[in-house]
Amino acid sequence: MKLSELSDRAGTPAATIKYYLREGLLAPGHPVTATRSSYDDAHVTRLRTIRTLRHAVGLSVAQVRDVVRLIDAGVDRIEVLKALQAAVQRLDPPQPGRTAAGNRVVAALGWPDVPTGARGALDAHLEAMTELGVAPSGARLEAYARAADEIAIVDIADAVEATDLEDLVVRTAVGMHMNAQLVQRLLALAQASRSIMQYGQAAQGPGLLSRSGDRPRRPAPGE
Repeated sequence: MKLSELSDRAGTPAATIKYYLREGLLAPGHPVTATRSSYDDAHVTRLRTIRTLRHAVGLSVAQVRDVVRLIDAGVDRIEVLKALQAAVQRLDPPQPGRTAAGNRVVAALGWPDVPTGARGALDAHLEAMTELGVAPSGARLEAYARAADEIAIVDIADAVEATDLEDLVVRTAVGMHMNAQLVQRLLALAQASRSIMQYGQAAQGPGLLSRSGDRPRRPAPGE
């Protein structure tokens, strides 16, 4: 298909496609003449992946380039999952457990006690809460962990169904970012609903500190 047809099928402006080609996010088309190339379904699929990573997840061009290189290299799925989690959740390199609370919750849930970026992030958060004098009780932490584990089971099951690395990246990126935001929204609604149930009409309506705007900026087309 021509570039204009690729643009129509992928719902991506031709100028943006050319930008992705220059940046190495999208493979070159198949030469037809000295000035014209043709594109196929693989280009449509890759544009879907790029759009998800850029506009749904908010990764930078450099981060997207790193991810698609893993896809093109055909690396193991677990390596793709680790790389995506580090990028999407901004995790530091893997670290062993260092807090007693983290150790207890890992043992209680039967999770592997191995160094990961996620484990390091949990310990850092628990340490920060402890410094502020608001460390969660063991019962609260375990309750939260069990709820998170149920969500993780659903997300990993979805990732397992991915047909290839391209599909895996899209499913996993959405699971780690947009589905995580969905959980936050549901938690906010649950808390608001429970407040109304507890305190009645006074808990309804906007709060005194409510404000509009300040939403995260999404990359503009062509960025």
